[in-house]
Amino acid sequence: MKPPTSQKRRAGHDFGLRAESLAALWLRLKLYKILARRYRVNGGEIDIIARRGDAIVFVEVKARGAMDDAIIAITPQKQRRLAIAAARWLAANPWAAPYTLRADAVFVAPRRLPRHVIDVMELRIG
Repeated sequence: MKPPTSQKRRAGHDFGLRAESLAALWLRLKLYKILARRYRVNGGEIDIIARRGDAIVFVEVKARGAMDDAIIAITPQKQRRLAIAAARWLAANPWAAPYTLRADAVFVAPRRLPRHVIDVMELRIG
């Protein structure tokens, strides 16, 4: 039998994966094209990279037990990690240079519709 902390960690990880899948579906319903999910590089990560119109959107998904807890969960450290990953993704995808770049968030809480917040943080790349 696994120790309780391992079980909690696994349950939290599974909750996060479900939240990311729900966020991707929510964005698709809003006519975003999902370009990548769970993009990870040394020093950073992006939950979802999507495109809609002339915008490339780097999306942070936050899942918490309450919507207010999800909203305050994007820390300055998280913003730096997202910016690092976005810069590396852009370097590997030069076709995206002419697009408008944006950092959005999708907040997920149980028994609530996801909340998509456009341009939730400044995207400092470079």
